[in-house]
Amino acid sequence: MAWKDEDEGKGVLMQLFPFGGRMDEISESELPFPHRSGNLCLVLYLVFWQEEGHEAAERNINWLRRLYSYMEPFVSKSPRAAYVNYRDLDIGVNNNDGYTSYKQASVWGEKYFKNNFNRLAHVKTKVDPLNFFRFETKTTPKPLVIVTPSEISQVQATIICSKRHGMQIRARSGGHDYEGLSYVSEVQFVIIDLINLSKIDVDADSRTAWVQAGATIGQLYYRISQKSKTLGFPAAVCATVGVGGQFSGGGYGFLMRKYGLAADNIIDAHIIDVNGRFLDREAMGEDLFWAIRGGGGASFGVIISWKIKLVPVPSTVTVFRVARTLEQNATKLVHKWHLVANKLDKNLTIRIDLQRVNSSTKQGGLTVQATFESMFLGTVDQLIPLVQKSFPELGLVKQDCTEVSWIQSVLYLGGFSITQSPDVLLNRTQSSVASFKGKSDYVTVPIPESGLEGLWPLFYEEEAQNAIMIFNPYGGRMDEIPESEIPFPHRAGNICKIQHIVYWLEEGDEVAQRHINWIRRLYSYMEPFVSKSPRAAYVNYRDLDIGVNNKNGYTSYKEASIWGVKYFKNNFNRLVHVKTKVDPLNFFRNEQSIPSLLPVGRK
Repeated sequence: MAWKDEDEGKGVLMQLFPFGGRMDEISESELPFPHRSGNLCLVLYLVFWQEEGHEAAERNINWLRRLYSYMEPFVSKSPRAAYVNYRDLDIGVNNNDGYTSYKQASVWGEKYFKNNFNRLAHVKTKVDPLNFFRFETKTTPKPLVIVTPSEISQVQATIICSKRHGMQIRARSGGHDYEGLSYVSEVQFVIIDLINLSKIDVDADSRTAWVQAGATIGQLYYRISQKSKTLGFPAAVCATVGVGGQFSGGGYGFLMRKYGLAADNIIDAHIIDVNGRFLDREAMGEDLFWAIRGGGGASFGVIISWKIKLVPVPSTVTVFRVARTLEQNATKLVHKWHLVANKLDKNLTIRIDLQRVNSSTKQGGLTVQATFESMFLGTVDQLIPLVQKSFPELGLVKQDCTEVSWIQSVLYLGGFSITQSPDVLLNRTQSSVASFKGKSDYVTVPIPESGLEGLWPLFYEEEAQNAIMIFNPYGGRMDEIPESEIPFPHRAGNICKIQHIVYWLEEGDEVAQRHINWIRRLYSYMEPFVSKSPRAAYVNYRDLDIGVNNKNGYTSYKEASIWGVKYFKNNFNRLVHVKTKVDPLNFFRNEQSIPSLLPVGRK
């Protein structure tokens, strides 16, 4: 290839860097850089140009690509290796939108890292399972700074600095915000990742614990179990959820009917406010303390830690999981469940998971399966008579049930085996990662059989392959707590809450939109059968479809109430007044943050 005769070759440089010596002595796997023994040299190809315009750029880039192609017979093969610090997107890129599989990424990954790419992918899955550090597209909102404080003073400094420079704050606890609001923004922003603030102090004698906002639910459950076999806490089922966000939105699990929400059992808190002040319950005052227990802490400051009241649990609890398909009378069973689920003994919680499965009776066909999943605070001999009296149609027998400790029930209901060590709850990494869209509803009148029958065809559509509807029963303690006790208002009168969720693994915007459209149609179908005026929703299942604040400028009370009343009902008004008092200029804001009433917040 005679580049001296080509115009584009005038600004060309090839540099050959010799290897050998110490490089031959270090193994390929010593660190991710694999290019060691066997390499004569590293070749750097560069082409420069001074002309302006796209056409000139394209000509020179194409020339370099021809040079690269010409060199193919003379360089390394299987793979044609490359040096990651000489980044080259020509050798392969991740998908612009959606999930990138290991196989797809290995197209470029093995060229840079050879066999070390596999270990890198596993380390990535462990430390960043949600692929947070992936900002690979021009359209992905990027933080200007990511702060991982290990001291409270660093949170204070970040808030003060961000205010001074006009940057918004996104506080990330576990990274489970359903719309990603804890780590993306369409304006200049800073992320405060609280992962290093995860200390948990359990005092079994006083039945209390201090837990920092960066800890996960699984870590909290584990620490409680290490101090007591007869104490628990009514929080989430999913072990990797962060306590900072979950508790500030309410937080519930299989102890909810007995003890209420996580937020109902918070007795103190530490928060950094808009002025960088460190406040406990006494210093912040009862209005702000009320607001952050169910009103979403991100609207008012950065939650540092919670003091929680632990609850008694028996040494033996009973769990079961019973599945019934449509061919096994699931429609009638789900309808009957609506008639009794919120009236059962408060020690008993039975939830339903609805999803599509392959039919065992229809050749190559599909059906819908209802899985009745339960925890009872007592023995199996106490449980069976309760179910036989209130819900005999389920056909529950002793063989369906397993007696376990409370921490084993956490494992069982969280998708682990009861034989596994509780140590697995310390792992912050999710077992699988997929794209998803979620929504929520509340049911106040039993869904009729005809309503359920009209629902089933939606589950047979292509997009419903990995869809699920989860029905969580209310009643019990939830009926006893007033709507205004904390901002979370969904109390007496609710039979259950529904979580609608659809997952997909395929990449691309078109696939994502199809699945999102599917769940929107499901949500539309359910409208006649759920709460009205407002159609209520759960703030921890964030859904921007129900309304958002203005991207730029002031959001009025009336505008924000479109979504605010759905999450908080009449408590929205008090939340807005608390916000106006503690953050009048609306520094802590996002797409669904509580607005300030002061017009000076218009920016």
